[in-house]
Amino acid sequence: MNSETELTGAEREAAQTVFGDRLELAELYVGHLATSGIERGLIGPREVPRLWSRHVLNCAVVESLIQAEARVADVGSGAGLPGLCLAIARPDLQISLIEPLERRIIWLEEVVDDLGLDNVELLRGRGEQFVGDLEVDIVTARAVSALVGLLDITLPLLRGTGSLLALKGRTAEEEMTKAQKKLNKYGVRSTEILTVGEAILEQATTVVRVDL
Repeated sequence: MNSETELTGAEREAAQTVFGDRLELAELYVGHLATSGIERGLIGPREVPRLWSRHVLNCAVVESLIQAEARVADVGSGAGLPGLCLAIARPDLQISLIEPLERRIIWLEEVVDDLGLDNVELLRGRGEQFVGDLEVDIVTARAVSALVGLLDITLPLLRGTGSLLALKGRTAEEEMTKAQKKLNKYGVRSTEILTVGEAILEQATTVVRVDL
């Protein structure tokens, strides 16, 4: 493995907690991100030293919010964040990676094949194109859109029941306020801003949870 992507002591402990006996698969995935992921423009070169902390572990801890054997749609999956991280951490989940760009789909397909992930399917297109075709319990999204726009892309996929888990940063509260009218329009049952991974990560992950 590239020396820049080697796990530090604290990262290894966190990764072991989240991935368990599938840590080798996670390391293989990070290897792809640090090589072909950069070559094909899915990840910026400056991200290599923080692939574990800022990206993979940041995404993987979200698995604690997902019930057993759930069907998950990851909208705007890009480099597989968070979809592939969740698929590695939780082999019980069935995950659909939704991504409109062909070059990203090709890369994701190569990674899924190399890791031998049989709980992942790839769908090329935008989230709204698959409304009515998918049956999912959870929709995830990271760095796709501000919440007010994200709701239109993700909530219809839930067919009236389920949860959106949107990975957000410091703007979470502000985005939630701006999206209030839209949340009311969709008849949302509850919303909350959660932090996950506090016990194992240097910087916890902020998630906006929207329940229908």
